[in-house]
Amino acid sequence: MTVSLDGNSLTINKLVNVARDKENVEVTKESWKRIEDCRTMLQSKIEAHETMYGITTGIGEFSEVTLTPNQTQEFQKFLVRNHAAGIGDPMDIEIVRGAMCGRINVHTKGYSGGRRQITEYLRDALNHQITPVVCEKGSVGACGDLAPMSQIALALMGEGEMFVNGEIVDSKTALKNIGLEPLELHARDGLSLINGSNVLTALAAIILHDADRWMKMHDIAAAMSLEALKANMKPYDKRIHSLRGFKGSQKIAANLNLLTEESEILFSGEKKVQDAYSMRSTPQVAGTLRDSLEFARKQIEIELNGVGDNPIFLTNEEEVLTGANFQGSPVALPMEMIGTGLSMVAVLSERRLNRLTNPALSVGLPPFLTEKPGLHSGMMLSQYTADALIVETKILSHPAANQSIPAAADQEDFVSMGLTTCQKTKQIMDNCFGILGIEMMAAAQALDIRGGKLGKGTSIAHSVIRKYVDYLDEDRPLYRDHNAMVELLKSNEIIDKVEEGLGAKLN
Repeated sequence: MTVSLDGNSLTINKLVNVARDKENVEVTKESWKRIEDCRTMLQSKIEAHETMYGITTGIGEFSEVTLTPNQTQEFQKFLVRNHAAGIGDPMDIEIVRGAMCGRINVHTKGYSGGRRQITEYLRDALNHQITPVVCEKGSVGACGDLAPMSQIALALMGEGEMFVNGEIVDSKTALKNIGLEPLELHARDGLSLINGSNVLTALAAIILHDADRWMKMHDIAAAMSLEALKANMKPYDKRIHSLRGFKGSQKIAANLNLLTEESEILFSGEKKVQDAYSMRSTPQVAGTLRDSLEFARKQIEIELNGVGDNPIFLTNEEEVLTGANFQGSPVALPMEMIGTGLSMVAVLSERRLNRLTNPALSVGLPPFLTEKPGLHSGMMLSQYTADALIVETKILSHPAANQSIPAAADQEDFVSMGLTTCQKTKQIMDNCFGILGIEMMAAAQALDIRGGKLGKGTSIAHSVIRKYVDYLDEDRPLYRDHNAMVELLKSNEIIDKVEEGLGAKLN
């Protein structure tokens, strides 16, 4: 498969296919023409010695410094070298690949002004799976992700490092191995590589892709817990949720009913008139995150197909516009909402876990889901682990998008901190897999103890879990089971098997 980039049709799923699944990219014929036409227009202005930010002037606080014609080309090299000033461990390869894919897509719109070779080098590096080594930290999210994007540019110049088959090698060697000489930068080329919020947007896209899958697994976990707790299912009647009108709530209620259909445990015996909020509020609480994810997805896909450069070069008008489209705030603020929402729904998951393990709340289940309480502690410590993850997610939910700190001698006196937002949201997402995995593990244990026929969907999920985590008949170290559950949830196997067995897609 090859993802075609044209500046208008890049989706989150397509970006993830390139970033994570190593699909190739191609640039459309029309896009190459836009790139070349824009460069031709810009070149005429360069030759006319027009004053243009970042081309014939310095940048940031030095934007009033005019460069001589001899300095114009040399400046682009110094720009990249100087801005490659990050710190920390290497970013995940998929994030860097996603940023490169996004940057190519910006170029294809024909407003960036870089030479065709700039886009070709990004494309060739992606398609040959050589990935620049980029430090995790150093971006303030305006003017875009300058430090990490500069490390990408530096690697293309043969002055950085790249991952090749999982090993770090000097980038000059990596380029040579695919038949490329180090990239020579001309006027504008360096800034056309580094000036945009492509790293934070790529990370946001990857998080949203994973969050969509996590939400389906949340509904499966919730259905299993409700079944194990002998829930009153009236709160999930579709009429309740349609009357309020929120789509996310309606989708989750529909999933819970589908997954638990034909359950003997749920649909026999006496029920409480009303269950606790952590049970009956599940559609309303988790549905809010569902709706928030829809909004965030729209914002991120607008950014993926938008022009994030400064300056912007209008070919037909032969005009150069300076502005601030590099600001990461349109991505940062929605991703703050997603981090908070994930943390919120994770709390809901942990509260259901508490009811499964607490004999005062579990409707007859043994303490901590062990059949020999006292001798065995069962899943007591599993809840400790979930609680530790919950506290961390709450701390990470503190916003970064309003934590601007002035830079560049106050020329850049408001920054988005968008990469910081996305990085902490990624940590929240990782914790959420652990919390939900522990709930599913406890629900599977509780359903085994209950006995009886399970629901159509929950029975399939239960059987998949039992392939990787055995019934806890006596105490054993549980860290292996916890980690196995995280890997299982990330693999998508539970969703695939449940949807296959149901003959229907979950909402």
